[in-house]
Amino acid sequence: MNAAALALFGGAASAQAAPGDWTPKKQSASGPIRSGHLLFLSGIGGWYPERKPKPGDAREQTADALEIMKSSLEKAGSSMDNVLKVSVALVDPEKNWGPMDEAYSKFFPKNKPARSYWGATGFRRPGQLLQIDCIAYVD
Repeated sequence: MNAAALALFGGAASAQAAPGDWTPKKQSASGPIRSGHLLFLSGIGGWYPERKPKPGDAREQTADALEIMKSSLEKAGSSMDNVLKVSVALVDPEKNWGPMDEAYSKFFPKNKPARSYWGATGFRRPGQLLQIDCIAYVD
């Protein structure tokens, strides 16, 4: 590959950098990790026993997880309106998709972010039905 093609695809920069020289430009932002104008939140569970004595259903767990997301984003200077992408791991999607989607839609009534989901067999905490991650931006 010639030098112009390497530069175009980022190869020239990586070819010049010694192993271990790269440091990600990231910092903690009161919960999320911030890199530039992007915020990354991961592993927001649907149920925490210290917050609620019983796990509840997928609707309740989604609302609880998204409330945690909302609070974390606001502390970091962003909002639910600035969420670009959401990933949801969901136990028993055939049963829990509808209730999860119903609660989710209340938090994103317009300009919905990109969303992906996958089925999960369970989580470390028995009774937890979902886990949510997101990427948002902050000005």
